[in-house]
Amino acid sequence: MTNWYTADLHFNHANIIRHCTRPFASAEEMDKEILQRLQCVGEDEDLWILGDFAFAKNAESRRYVAELFEAIPGRKHLVRGNHDHKSTRNLPWASVQDLVEIRDQEQDLVLCHYPLITWNKARYGALHLFGHVHDDFTGYHGALNVGVDCWGFRPVRLREIQSRAARFEAQPPIGIDANGNVEKLSK
Repeated sequence: MTNWYTADLHFNHANIIRHCTRPFASAEEMDKEILQRLQCVGEDEDLWILGDFAFAKNAESRRYVAELFEAIPGRKHLVRGNHDHKSTRNLPWASVQDLVEIRDQEQDLVLCHYPLITWNKARYGALHLFGHVHDDFTGYHGALNVGVDCWGFRPVRLREIQSRAARFEAQPPIGIDANGNVEKLSK
């Protein structure tokens, strides 16, 4: 069974284009391109969306988002993000949760919309996948941002994640200073 991972699709969200300097002229153009890039997922494969799937504030936009949802292949799982409101959570997901631990091949994974400082089995090689921060923060030792802004607006598989995560192995762990800022800690 193949798993795919992504985050921060922000379907139907025009303001995200400006916020993240996404290379699209409109939300419709962005939605079409991201939807096209999701077609690599097979019907019998799992797609883990780590939050911020879509914006749907009225009946018309909820119908539009539901049509996008149906056009995405595979079994779709939502790990809730801060923009996943009730209409998004009520789509026919295979699962919906705030944080989930899974095993992909021989790799333990902890999936959460938000980057975590530590997670279950972090000291035993578990990788943490997250989104939320778009392209402002790509990852750190043991953790990787799988958001579309970091991966050419497409989902990724485990081998790509492991390859990119290996670049963070030599970096010291990070922490949060007294002001809530991310800082590197000495060992």
